Amino acid sequence: MSSGALSYSPSHSQRRLMFPTVSCPICLQPVLEENINKHLDSSCSIHVEPQGESSSRPKNTAPKKLAPIFSKARDKHTSTLADGPLVTPSMTQDTLTTSKKRKFEVSSLSSKRFKGTPSDFKSAVPLAERLRPQCLDEFFGQKHLTGPESLLMSMLDSGIIGSLILWGPPGCGKTTLSRLLARHMDCNFRELSATSSGTNDVRAVLEEAKATLSLAGRKTILFLDEIHRFSKAQQDVFLPCIERGQIQMIGATTENPSFRLTGALLSRCRVLVLERLTNDDIRGIISSAVERVLASVPSERLESQRAASPPVATEPMTSQNSLSRPQSQSSQAPISCDGPFLPYAQLTDRVISSIVSLSTGDARTALSLLELVLTSKPDRDEHTLLASLRQSVSASYDRVGESHYDMISALHKSIRGSHGSAAMYWLARMLTVGEDPLYIARRLVVCASEDIGLADTHALPLAMAALQACQVIGMPECRINLAHCVGYLSEAPKCTRAYEAYNRAEVAAKLDPTIPVPMAVRNAPTALMKELGYSEGYNYNPSFRHPVHNDYLPTAFRGDKFLKEVGDLSDKDWNEQELLRWEQEGNGGRLWEGRSSAQHRR
Repeated sequence: MSSGALSYSPSHSQRRLMFPTVSCPICLQPVLEENINKHLDSSCSIHVEPQGESSSRPKNTAPKKLAPIFSKARDKHTSTLADGPLVTPSMTQDTLTTSKKRKFEVSSLSSKRFKGTPSDFKSAVPLAERLRPQCLDEFFGQKHLTGPESLLMSMLDSGIIGSLILWGPPGCGKTTLSRLLARHMDCNFRELSATSSGTNDVRAVLEEAKATLSLAGRKTILFLDEIHRFSKAQQDVFLPCIERGQIQMIGATTENPSFRLTGALLSRCRVLVLERLTNDDIRGIISSAVERVLASVPSERLESQRAASPPVATEPMTSQNSLSRPQSQSSQAPISCDGPFLPYAQLTDRVISSIVSLSTGDARTALSLLELVLTSKPDRDEHTLLASLRQSVSASYDRVGESHYDMISALHKSIRGSHGSAAMYWLARMLTVGEDPLYIARRLVVCASEDIGLADTHALPLAMAALQACQVIGMPECRINLAHCVGYLSEAPKCTRAYEAYNRAEVAAKLDPTIPVPMAVRNAPTALMKELGYSEGYNYNPSFRHPVHNDYLPTAFRGDKFLKEVGDLSDKDWNEQELLRWEQEGNGGRLWEGRSSAQHRR
């Protein structure tokens, strides 16, 4: 345009005719469409149109298509979604898009589904989740990790913990400890579960962590629960970022990391073992939970309950039935267990002891049982309540997990040690929690040859018969057949000559797999082979009335004894201390009858 030309600038009212007015998705005030970006950049402080005026548009001008987030139409129900306590704008947009695809309006949904308040959502969260510790001082158990002199606390004070693998049973505090470490380190915390996430989710977190570290200098801790569910290929995704220090990963697993995680990942992480919580730890957790629950009860209700309850004469508390938290872990006054907890009269000492016993070191189980007790009626019969608690807890046993192998190992070693009572106990433990009887029977077949072996040749046929009985009869009757076999194998004499002979022969065979078979013991089915010297010089033993000699072994191993003679104890150890221990604990203080003869053969 030339310098002499007049420039034209539309007035404010003309711009309102040219551009429609939209509602700001943040402050909900009317803004001209052309100014929406400037309005958002100014934190909703400028370019706000008067509330009373409506935008005008020529009748023949078609409105421009806007993104759903700038949509002017906002019915009452959509506002409820956007302003709700748990719905973000992105969730609202997804809801509207989905509704459009299904060709019905969001307002057509029943409003009854969205009448929940924040307190309603909070009450739906399990007690175990609501009462998670908020600082390390509230964390119970695992003193070898959280104690002041522990290696983990030393690393935490230095500000560098690296990548960790937390290995422990369920409910021992793996997730809680990870969150507390991230909070103490003042790092971004991202949490994923290998049961519902894949490598795409992990890569998104890794990219976010790298961007946060480069732009803001802030580290990110990724907590991956059930990390053993990832395949070995999926576990390799973490290696570059852990190697460069772009992310600190904390993986939680209930499985043995040596079997379920790759060596490359283990070499870049520290494995921390979390122990099962003790009874004192569980009592402390229950005590803390009751304190926090009682703090939320209105004081008027407590006063009315205290006035209505008759005084209870009790004896001084002992350390056995006290529920108070250890003095070092709480500055609050301990909760007395002398009588029922007001206003929870059903929470008696006996119920608390049952919760501790049934939880078996699992804090989540203990708090779930406590929640069942607190939600029951105060006048409920104690015997009925205890029966309900026992029925609500299932035995913790994974038929493909570590306890599966631990128990079968305990059964096998009890048989090997001729401890029939212990063997019966482990057999019962496995069967009562649903172990496959065929799995046990197959192990008994192995045990019959490995540990009884040549000392009792009837052991192997009996074990095979027990295996066949399990196949034909099945549970629950085949438990009798298994008990029969376990009892016999436990009391049978033990001999490992055959088992050890094979192990020695295997070592020799692996030294040189190419050693030829001696000519005398080779097979000679054809005339050509006989002409070549196959089987030449072999003495057929049944043809002689006396023993004859043949070279059965290769020249390199002639004279070696792989199968030891009966009574040969040359490779056996003598431990006087262990023998004395057995005589005191396993033989009733009596001397072993074979002591003198064994000492003579030494």
